[in-house]
Amino acid sequence: MANPEAVGTAFLDYFYGLFATNRAGLASLYQESSLLTFEGAKFQGQQNIIQKLTTMPFQNVAVQRDTVDIQPSISGGILIFVTGKLMPEGENMPLKFSQAFHLMPTPSNSFVVTNDMFRLNYG
Repeated sequence: MANPEAVGTAFLDYFYGLFATNRAGLASLYQESSLLTFEGAKFQGQQNIIQKLTTMPFQNVAVQRDTVDIQPSISGGILIFVTGKLMPEGENMPLKFSQAFHLMPTPSNSFVVTNDMFRLNYG
């Protein structure tokens, strides 16, 4: 199995790099069985997930990761839990967030996101 820390770190660099400026570019990370829970709303499948991510009310956002926890899952995948801050363009107050990913390996030795859970943290 690939090194979970190395895979997780590379995934987060790639994911948040595209999330910041080109969310449509994230489509290859999801498949039809992928699930996204975004602020309690559930989206399944690549098209539905990307539609949600690309219709947010901002085009560009700075992402700061404050904490990252990465573990191998017993199913052969990788669990990632992130806390951090988002700074959408034109805003002056960062939004705190938490996000969890479950990555699963593909036959071509890459990884896809099977589960993605996102919450803003208020208070």
